Amino acid sequence: MFYTTQIPVCLWFVTKNKTAQAIAGHSDSNHRNREGETLFIDARNMGSMISRTHKELIADDIAAITRTHHAWRGEAKDGGYEDLPGFCKATTLADIKANDYVVTPGRYVGAAAIEDDGVPFEVRMTELSQTLYQQMAEAEKLDVVIRENLEGLGYGE
Repeated sequence: MFYTTQIPVCLWFVTKNKTAQAIAGHSDSNHRNREGETLFIDARNMGSMISRTHKELIADDIAAITRTHHAWRGEAKDGGYEDLPGFCKATTLADIKANDYVVTPGRYVGAAAIEDDGVPFEVRMTELSQTLYQQMAEAEKLDVVIRENLEGLGYGE
């Protein structure tokens, strides 16, 4: 979407009127009163890398963002709005003020809950340490082979 920058991009949707109102042409839907609220959506974890520096949102990602925004506005067709850690949060102006008016989405939506795999920390750390030591030993062996190959090609120290 934004191919001229490698930094994360924030989209801002600004409206003058966040009061409750009927949606034109939809007699069964209304926007709820959103005065004093701001919706933050952090879509960093959505999409897929199409090159080393470009990420692309697929149609399902765009639909999820759209549904979330519509639900927050109160459009019944998209269900009820719910804050989802790591993805979206509706916050108040008081919360934004408490954060010195920094409006980076990640500050508000937080991080998604990490699922507990049921393995105690001590056991997991022991397993990971053993794997690391095995990989380090393998790296030492490969360093020797690489040095031998370089010497064989005439590029030794």
